[in-house]
Amino acid sequence: MGNGNSREGKESRRSRLKQKLQRFRTQRHHLRTRFSRNVAGVVNQRAVTVEDFSGIALLTLIGADMKFKDKWLACVSFGEQTFRTEISDTSEKPIWNSEKKLLLEKNGPSLARVSVFETNRLSRNKIVGYCELDIFDFVVQEPESACKSFDLLDPASSNVVGTIFLSCAIEDPVETEKRFAKRILSVVDYNEDGQLSFSEFSDLIRAFGNLVAANKKEELFKAADLNGDGVVSIDELAALLALQQEKEPIINNCPVCGEALQLTDKLNAMIHMTLCFDEGTGNQVMTGGFLTDRQASYGWMFKLSEWTHLSTYDVGLNTGSSASHIVVIDRKTKRLVEELIDSKIVLSMRAIYQSKIGLRLMDQGAKEILQRLSEKQGKKMNSVESAQKIPSFLDFFKDQINMAEVKYPLQHFKTFNEFFIRELKPGARPIAYMNRDDVAVCAADCRLMAFQSVEDSTRFWIKGRKFSIRGLLGENVTPNAFLDGSLVIFRLAPQDYHRFHVPVSGVIQKFVDVSGSLYTVNPIAVNSKYCNVFTENKRTVAIISTAEFGKVAFVAIGATMVGSINFVRKEGDHVKKGDELGYFSFGGSTVICVFEKNSIRIDEDLLANSGRSLETLVSVGMQLGVSTRTFAGST
Repeated sequence: MGNGNSREGKESRRSRLKQKLQRFRTQRHHLRTRFSRNVAGVVNQRAVTVEDFSGIALLTLIGADMKFKDKWLACVSFGEQTFRTEISDTSEKPIWNSEKKLLLEKNGPSLARVSVFETNRLSRNKIVGYCELDIFDFVVQEPESACKSFDLLDPASSNVVGTIFLSCAIEDPVETEKRFAKRILSVVDYNEDGQLSFSEFSDLIRAFGNLVAANKKEELFKAADLNGDGVVSIDELAALLALQQEKEPIINNCPVCGEALQLTDKLNAMIHMTLCFDEGTGNQVMTGGFLTDRQASYGWMFKLSEWTHLSTYDVGLNTGSSASHIVVIDRKTKRLVEELIDSKIVLSMRAIYQSKIGLRLMDQGAKEILQRLSEKQGKKMNSVESAQKIPSFLDFFKDQINMAEVKYPLQHFKTFNEFFIRELKPGARPIAYMNRDDVAVCAADCRLMAFQSVEDSTRFWIKGRKFSIRGLLGENVTPNAFLDGSLVIFRLAPQDYHRFHVPVSGVIQKFVDVSGSLYTVNPIAVNSKYCNVFTENKRTVAIISTAEFGKVAFVAIGATMVGSINFVRKEGDHVKKGDELGYFSFGGSTVICVFEKNSIRIDEDLLANSGRSLETLVSVGMQLGVSTRTFAGST
C-alpha cells in the first residue's frame, strides 16, 4: 500500500507501474487473437457483434499420459490462431498446466485441435498424436472446469498413442469484467497487500487516459472507502470499477498495449482488455502468435504476412509468392493449415517462376525439359519398384492423408501411381443437397479460390499478364458465354485424393484438348507476373450443359509431373453432381470451373477467403454455390 506523496515516492510508484505494464506488453507481443490490418499496417482485433458473441472460454492443458519418455510440448489450434505450451521435463507423464482464453462466436470456429509433439534438438519436433474437441459441446456436457481425458490419435494410422487431460470453462461477461478490474488494480498494489491507497488508485486512473475519470477519481475512491480510513480492498474497487464501466466507461486506452478503445462498443472493449490482460490463475499462459501447430512446434515467429496472404492485395500476393510456406484455411474446422513442400523444391520454383531470368530459361528449352521430366517420372511411378516410395510418402504427409477413407488396403497398390489415383470408400465424400440440381458442389479435394468475376481473380490471385477466359478455353471453344463469368480454381496438392468429380448435374457436350507446357500450378507460379500457368499449360476442356447454371466449362490442367489427364466419362453422357469425372496421374494439378456471368452465387465464406488471397481447403461434395435462378424465383 502506498503511503507517501513526496516527489520521490510518486516517481518510484510510476516507475514500478511502467515496469509492470511493460512486462504485460512484452507478453502481449504476437498474442493478438484476430488478425486484420488498418491502413497503417497495425494489427487489430476484429470487432464482434453482440449477436455473435458467445463468451470467452478458458482452456487449460493439464498434462498427458504417453507411451514413452521424452520432452513434450502441446499446441492448441483454434480458428486462425495457434498457441503452444512450454516443453515439459523428460517424462511419460508430462505436466503443463498451461491455459489460454479463446473468443467464442456463434458463427465462428468451435472445434479446437490439440497436438502433442515429442521434441528433439538434433532434428525436427515430431507430432505424435492429436485430438479434436468441440469447445461448446465440451462445456455443455461437462461441469465447469471439469478435467476430462481425450485419446491422442496417431495422424497416420488413427491408433491411440496416449491420453491428454484438459479442462474448459466459459466465463460470464460480468464476472470477466470484475476479474479484469481486480487484475488491473493489482498492478498498482505495489506492496501486494490486497489494498490500495488513494495515491495508488490515482496512478492507475492516469494510465486509463480518461480526463473525466481523472476528475472523478476521488469520488470513485470514496464510494468504495465505506469506513473512511483512506484504504480500500481490491475486491471492493474491482466491483465498483466494473459497475462504473457499464454506466460510463472510464478506460479510454488499454493499459497493456496502449490501443485506443471504442467507448461506444463496450463489448469489444471488454473482450480486448480481457484477452490482452490475462487474469492469471497461477497456471502458465500459452504462447501465441502462431498460425499452425507445425509452426508453433518449431517456435517460428514469422509475422502473419510472411506466412499467408492476409493483408492488402499487393503485400499479400508479394509475400505469398515469395514465402517458403503455404498456409490455407480448412473450411470444415475454420483452422489454418500449413501445406508441406520440400524446401529445395520451393527454392527452385522461386528461382524459375519469380524472375525474368528463370522464365527466359523456360523459353530457351526448359519447357521441353519439363515435358521429358514429366514423361520420365510418369513411367517411373508406374513401375513395381515405385511402390517402395509409398510408406515414405505417407510418413511425410502423415497428418494430411487419412488411410481410413481409402477403398483398398495399402498392400493392394502395386505401383506408386496406383496409390496416387486411389479411390475412396463409398460415402467418404457426402454430396451436399444431392437432390437439388440448383446447388453446385466442390469438384475435388483441394485448395480452392473462388471469384465472382474474372476481374476479381486477376486482382487477388492470378498475376500472369496474359490471363483471359479466351486464352484458358483455347481456340476451339467459343468463349462468349463465359466472358466475365465466375471462376473457381481447384488446386490439388500431391497429398490430395486425385480424382475429380462433376460439380453440377447436366450433359457433357464435348471435350477439347489444348496442348501446352507443364508448369507447376503452385501459387508461387500462379502469382508470378512473368508466367501464365493456366493459359499455357496442357489442359482438357469439358463443356457441361445444365438446366440450372447454363453452360459450365470444366478445365482439367496438367502440371509438372502430371503428363496424364484421364476422363472416365464421354461426350453425351448425362452426369449427376458428385459423379466421378476423371483423375490426374502423379503430381500436383488443377481444375478450373468457369460459370456463365451471373449464373451462380458462390458461397460467401469462399469469396471472403479468396478476397484475402487465402486458399480454402475443401473436400469433394462440399457446397460451392447456388444458382441465381433459385434466388430470382424466390423474389
